[in-house]
Amino acid sequence: MEQKNDFLGRDPIGRLLWRMSLPAIVAQLINLLYNLVDRVYIGHMPEDGALALTGVGVCLPIIMIVSAFAALVSNGGAPRASMAMGKGDYDEAEKILGNSVALQIVISAVLTVLLLLFYRPLLLTFGASENTIGFASDYMKIYAAGTVFVQLTLGMNAFITAQGFARTGMLSVMIGAGCNIVLDPVLIYGFGMGVRGAATATVISQAVSTVWVLSFLTGKKTVLKIRKKYLRMEAGVVLPGLALGLAPFIMQASESVISVCFNTSLLKYGGDIAVGAMTILTSVMQFAMLPLNGISQGSQPILSYNYGAGNSERVKKTFKLLLAVCLTYSFLLWGFIELFPQGFARMFSSDAALIDFTAHALRIYCAVLCLFGIQMSCQMAFVSIGSALCSISVAVVRKFVLLLPLIYIMPAFVADKTMGVYMAEPVADVIAITFTSILFTIQFGKAMKKLEAQKKGEAK
Repeated sequence: MEQKNDFLGRDPIGRLLWRMSLPAIVAQLINLLYNLVDRVYIGHMPEDGALALTGVGVCLPIIMIVSAFAALVSNGGAPRASMAMGKGDYDEAEKILGNSVALQIVISAVLTVLLLLFYRPLLLTFGASENTIGFASDYMKIYAAGTVFVQLTLGMNAFITAQGFARTGMLSVMIGAGCNIVLDPVLIYGFGMGVRGAATATVISQAVSTVWVLSFLTGKKTVLKIRKKYLRMEAGVVLPGLALGLAPFIMQASESVISVCFNTSLLKYGGDIAVGAMTILTSVMQFAMLPLNGISQGSQPILSYNYGAGNSERVKKTFKLLLAVCLTYSFLLWGFIELFPQGFARMFSSDAALIDFTAHALRIYCAVLCLFGIQMSCQMAFVSIGSALCSISVAVVRKFVLLLPLIYIMPAFVADKTMGVYMAEPVADVIAITFTSILFTIQFGKAMKKLEAQKKGEAK
């Protein structure tokens, strides 16, 4: 059984990171197409395209919350499963997998009920106006009905990648995305369903992906298999995973809270066009950050497996390479956005006024994106070695201690209050990256020294 994935502790790190990251990047790209393709088609709808795009943008905070709950379980469970495999304890790894499946089903049921009951007041709270609430409601009530498919697809696919099956994880997402790309124009334009067609296409596509993922994890090719005896949740298995997954959960769920704060502030100072620009900014950032997310996810099985195996040298080499690659990409991305902001805006709208407004906002919003590779690398390393407290700390500081208050503080210090709202992002990032770098230097060093001491003790 170990022979199927001991390459994580044996193969050259550079080749291994490329092998794991490329499928993860492609999978991230394809997964994002679910929502981006919707927004591209909706934004170019005749007559109501700009308002419809803004309405769907108001749904993003809720979509982020649903994805965050998937991350809570998967990003806590998958690294722990990898570490268990590194120790050779495959029964424990399968127990983690089974408990995670059961937990996600329970969470999905609760979220579905809550969203179907309260989607309209939530949307109004999250920044919908009288002009956009109809579009937002049409999209959200259909999307909410498919919550279980989103949870299981995103959550369980992480356990496929954690075993080293990066290409299979990529294929899982490709299948659903292919369905979505085909169904979107058919339902939106062909059947005249508009935003309801976009939501329906997404739900159907996620359902197809779910069938594929569960088929693999119960089939013959997987190392870790979903077994009936482990589908009962145990506190000793679930709670450590939730603790580790709390940081990714906070990172993603806080995006929802931050999105609400951005939308309400921008609606106050700049109206619907400012909220529409924020929808495009969010879409551009999601698309542009994909390689960083993919590289980080690709590094997780390598870091976790070798940490579990007690190989500190491979853990350190993997992190150094991860940091170098992430920083290089973030610098290149920053350059392209600052030089060609209108090109990114045109991907999502043909409205000239919205494009011009968004281009200016994008330059401000992404002013220090060049440094974000540091944040991503350190955050993933904390999660991969099971350092839950540090992961939670950097997530809370960046989002709640810094960005949230700055959204309301920055407009008071600049003449253009709308652009002051967008300025909150780069100011928060500079402080957060500094804090994360200092904390990581201290805590990662301690973790490696402890690992090396344990290895020497075992050798004696």
